[in-house]
Amino acid sequence: MKINKVARAGTMESSDIFIMVQPGDNQGLDIRLSSVVIDQYGNHIRNVIMETLKSMNIEDIELTANDRGALDYTIRSRVETAVKRAL
Repeated sequence: MKINKVARAGTMESSDIFIMVQPGDNQGLDIRLSSVVIDQYGNHIRNVIMETLKSMNIEDIELTANDRGALDYTIRSRVETAVKRAL
């Protein structure tokens, strides 16, 4: 699937995760992550995001994530919502 526009899910005020997606530049998955727990869980958060994108057949996207300790199901939900809004 192809992302057509910029879309967001979550808010910066929420205590979980904010996701913003936009069309990629044919370079694949570009994930920019900031997190309060990046040293401990950064790789895991990236993997959850990448698995979610792959399950949705998204191969070219720029995704920015600002995490504040979200659980896996919340990360998946926010990524799915942002992608669906951008299609």
